[in-house]
Amino acid sequence: MVSQILFIAITLAAIALFSYNVKKVIRNIRFGRAVDRSDQPHKRLMTMLKVAFGQTKMFFRPIPALLHLIVYAGFVIINIEVLEIMIDGIFGTHRVFGGLGIFYDVLIGSFEFLALGVWLACVIFLIRRNILKLKRFSGVEMKSWPRSDANYILITEILLMTAFLLLNAADSKLQAMGVGHYTTAGAFPISQFLHNLLPNTEAGLIAIERGCWWFHIIGIFAFLNYLPYSKHFHIIFAFPNTYFSNLEPKGEFTNMQSVTNEVKAMLDPSFTPPEAAAGRFGAKDVNDLTWVNLMNAYTCTECGRCTSVCPANITGKLLSPRKIMMDTRDRMEEVGRSLDKAGKGFDDGKSLIDDYISREEIWACTSCNACTQACPINIDPLAIITDLRRYAVMEESQSPASIGTMLGNIENNGAPWKYSPADRFNWAKED
Repeated sequence: MVSQILFIAITLAAIALFSYNVKKVIRNIRFGRAVDRSDQPHKRLMTMLKVAFGQTKMFFRPIPALLHLIVYAGFVIINIEVLEIMIDGIFGTHRVFGGLGIFYDVLIGSFEFLALGVWLACVIFLIRRNILKLKRFSGVEMKSWPRSDANYILITEILLMTAFLLLNAADSKLQAMGVGHYTTAGAFPISQFLHNLLPNTEAGLIAIERGCWWFHIIGIFAFLNYLPYSKHFHIIFAFPNTYFSNLEPKGEFTNMQSVTNEVKAMLDPSFTPPEAAAGRFGAKDVNDLTWVNLMNAYTCTECGRCTSVCPANITGKLLSPRKIMMDTRDRMEEVGRSLDKAGKGFDDGKSLIDDYISREEIWACTSCNACTQACPINIDPLAIITDLRRYAVMEESQSPASIGTMLGNIENNGAPWKYSPADRFNWAKED
């Protein structure tokens, strides 16, 4: 009973802590402006199934995609076993689903093959990051914590899969010895090869089986509560992120209603704009972005695919789309902490632009949309860059000289060039 009470207490504490942290994340996302993404529900559902569940955009890089698929499948399927662990932990039973017979044997055998696959995939991922040192895993934004975060998760996955296989090995050996409580159930095609590494005494085997059992379930709870602090939060947010992703043509700019109303009033004197606050043009801070932009920031996997295809970054410019998303998330977290400490209305004097993202970064962007196209879960860094540019131009009248010249030419000549409209086709005239 002591073991069961302790298990229930740990379970309730883990769920409560996770719920508390998720609530804070949702609160932070709600800093953003409202935007309607409820249209075309069927298309949105299909996008989520294809991109998040099917991981179709991952397969532009087939080797990491296959490894990721193994880890993804292992994470989803092996954790079905958590249901059995939960029941066993609460009621003190042993392999409560063992009565399913041959089906249970197939299930546990499949779990073991998946566990081995996850173990190998995580080892390969560690080698790619720390020995081969692939370029897209580096960058000015990939400092100590972001670099370590991936390693922590990979090492944790390896330890959890090792504990799972050792647990099964000790369990199957105890079953073969006919030890009470360890009723015969399950097939162990992988863990049976670990028998020689284990002791032959009943006490030693029970200690290993119980130790690995507790390590496995506590490790899962610890992993769950680590997610809100990690880039691996995409495990949860990838699904709503792809569902609410932009379905319009990639790179199409949105209109600001306040500007649209001004233009309509200029063209039609009888037009009466709706009574609503104009708001800020563009975005200075995270509360000026939409809630979808902020959810994008929490969903970012920091995989670097966006930065690796960014033409500005490739040519040595300061811009990194991955850094844009990481900076947005960091600023959002900072605003959330300030709100917790000082209450609503507190102003720390900082902003997303300048304090986190520099002017040089936003003006290096070519608006080519390669980053959004490359992202495996439909994150859109360009939308954030565009709103930061809008603020710089429309609120502060600050832009590079070339941009100012272009905007002046559009205003005066109706085109980005300095030539008047009457001279636009001079190039086509014969000498």
